[in-house]
Amino acid sequence: QVQLVESGGGLVQAGGSLRLSCAASVRTFSRYNMGWLRQAPGKEREFVAAISRSGGTTSYSDSVKGRFTMSRDNAQSTVALQMNSLNSEDTALYYCAADSGLGIRLVPSTSASSYPYWGQGTQVTVSS
Repeated sequence: QVQLVESGGGLVQAGGSLRLSCAASVRTFSRYNMGWLRQAPGKEREFVAAISRSGGTTSYSDSVKGRFTMSRDNAQSTVALQMNSLNSEDTALYYCAADSGLGIRLVPSTSASSYPYWGQGTQVTVSS
């Protein structure tokens, strides 16, 4: 079982930055590809970013590429999402997620259905 707790959300002006963090409670964190996904009001949950078990591979949605950076610290069992140049379309509830940890995928998935473990989410609101 993987427990995930996000932090770092808040209210920020357009053009500003936020850094989200996610702490995992699991014995072998390095076995899990990790992802960040978000859900805006009235919209479906969408992929934002993902990182491989070693941290050597990352992927981003087109809407955040060049603005967001995902990282991980396996020694601390944490992942982070650095978000720069925020705009109103980034307003959403942001979720940290972990895949199955079975090592099936070398490249982390961009599909929400590939992540069975989710945190409670942290709200990001960007004011224009």
